[in-house]
Amino acid sequence: AELLLWDLRVLCKGKGVWFSRGKRRDSKRRGSLLPSLVRYCLWPLCCVLQGTGIETLCVDLGDWDATEAALSKVGAIDLLVNNAAVAVLQPFLEVTKEAFDRSFDVNLRAVFHVSQIISQQMIARGVQGAIVNISSQASQRALQDHAVYCSTKSALDMLTKVMALELGPHKIRVNSVNPTVVMTDMGRINWSEPQKAAAMISRIPLQKFAEVDDVVNSILFLLSDKSAMTTGVSLPVDGGFLVS
Repeated sequence: AELLLWDLRVLCKGKGVWFSRGKRRDSKRRGSLLPSLVRYCLWPLCCVLQGTGIETLCVDLGDWDATEAALSKVGAIDLLVNNAAVAVLQPFLEVTKEAFDRSFDVNLRAVFHVSQIISQQMIARGVQGAIVNISSQASQRALQDHAVYCSTKSALDMLTKVMALELGPHKIRVNSVNPTVVMTDMGRINWSEPQKAAAMISRIPLQKFAEVDDVVNSILFLLSDKSAMTTGVSLPVDGGFLVS
């Protein structure tokens, strides 16, 4: 069965990598998010998506006031994907203030702030909306040099649960997807070294990293009415990493 989302309006916060890569493939494939679906893309850096039909809003998500000003320009939103993230990997004893603050600003505070604003708009419009937060397997497992990243994603999982609890009476569902390593730009920066990658893959029962489409399909499911009774869930997309 197809996942029918075409009449809904989505705000994707972050670089939109899950969507931009999916839609460049066969536009008729189930599992791709098309420009007609992704109406607004809130990016942390100014950029232009030419010929996609996606309107970009350029803002530093670490700037509270600038984020509110940018979101005031956005029309009605039915679905929200919180996709912005940074991963600065440092040993616990070497973590810098700059890395700590930037990680929590982008990975947690920006999610909190954008979700709060969009949820208020959904409630005012009486929308039965859905929010998907992009978390990580790192929220549930300790990983070397991931002290800050693991902490931000663990906090994001709990934020997801509290949002689901408090927004449920307003018919707004909130879930997260928790992928293993995906070879996006950020994934390549941190996992391109063969020995390091092999050590992680050896802990994944399916013996591979995730493909972008694996994550896209999970996001689509959680946005759609196919998951109408699902909220407060952290959905692993990890090839079995969390059970190993």
